[in-house]
Amino acid sequence: MAASGRPYFGGIRVSVGVSAAAWITHSAAWIGSGGGTMTAVAGIALAAGCAAVVEDLWRRRVSNWTSGGALAGGLIWHWFEGGWKGGLLALAGAATGFAIFLVFYLMNGMGGGDLKLMAAFGSLLGPRSILTAGWITAVAGALLAALFLGFRWAKRRRSAAIAPCIEAGGGAIPYAPAIVVGAWLALLGRT
Repeated sequence: MAASGRPYFGGIRVSVGVSAAAWITHSAAWIGSGGGTMTAVAGIALAAGCAAVVEDLWRRRVSNWTSGGALAGGLIWHWFEGGWKGGLLALAGAATGFAIFLVFYLMNGMGGGDLKLMAAFGSLLGPRSILTAGWITAVAGALLAALFLGFRWAKRRRSAAIAPCIEAGGGAIPYAPAIVVGAWLALLGRT
């Protein structure tokens, strides 16, 4: 217990967590009742996209919970809205999203989390929109890679000037931000 009488959990006030959970529940009910313009698909895409970007930038991997949750959300929502035809369309979108970057994964050019994230967005967007998202993702990924490599090159030059023996490090380029940009722009283009 803190001096204020409010319990702490891991340095975060429990009351803040309860307030945030209440706000999320209230917002979801408001959106579901037609009070907002955000659809369930957009909400799932927004939540999964934010989580994937944070995970990829922080840990350099996208968890199965993030991509699996979005995949399940897309399949369930489209099945609920369109019956078995909607479910099959979501499944076709997931397969298309998975297939778009499968070659790059097999050539070790991208991680499995990125591949599963694209499949998850495919279940949300459907096969036609995920193809558009794939093109946007490729362009955004190329720009992101150029920016990332430019920063790496500048860091290497600075390190070489200070201590020529130190290697400036390598590492994978986080690709989830490009995938999320592509999916969100494709989703915005549908409306």
